[in-house]
Amino acid sequence: MADLTQMKMSSNKPYLVRAFYDWISDNDLTPFIVVDVSVYGVLVPMTYVSDGKIVLNVAASAVGTIALGVEAIEFSARFGGKLEHIIVPYGAISTIYAKENGVGTSLPIEHPEEKNISTKDKDDEESKAKPKVSLSSVSSTDKSVELKKSTKSKASLKVIK
Repeated sequence: MADLTQMKMSSNKPYLVRAFYDWISDNDLTPFIVVDVSVYGVLVPMTYVSDGKIVLNVAASAVGTIALGVEAIEFSARFGGKLEHIIVPYGAISTIYAKENGVGTSLPIEHPEEKNISTKDKDDEESKAKPKVSLSSVSSTDKSVELKKSTKSKASLKVIK
């Protein structure tokens, strides 16, 4: 039988965050998360980051469709009127709590191990090497075409029925 002390288990953080999210939402409260933006994979509008952290309202009524996935939370939200796509890996969540009463939990920040960071993006960029762009002059085949200098004139509108 395998030695149970040496078995590597996955993080329990996604399960805890989803449980607290459901619990807070089921009690008709507003779930907020505090995100450490230094964790690899966090995608948030950086203009709203303060001291390396951002507080996000993740209530279903405040965001677009929210997906509490296996590795990250993804949703769309408006910041300053602009729609942003947000990705928060569970390892980046330091706190989840209810806005109304502060009940929730603090969690340790988990940075992914270097071997778990996908290099797919880098490999894709290298494989899709862009051809070099060059400019060349083109001359008109019609010698009668000449550019006319624009003269200042009053703008006018013509009504067409």
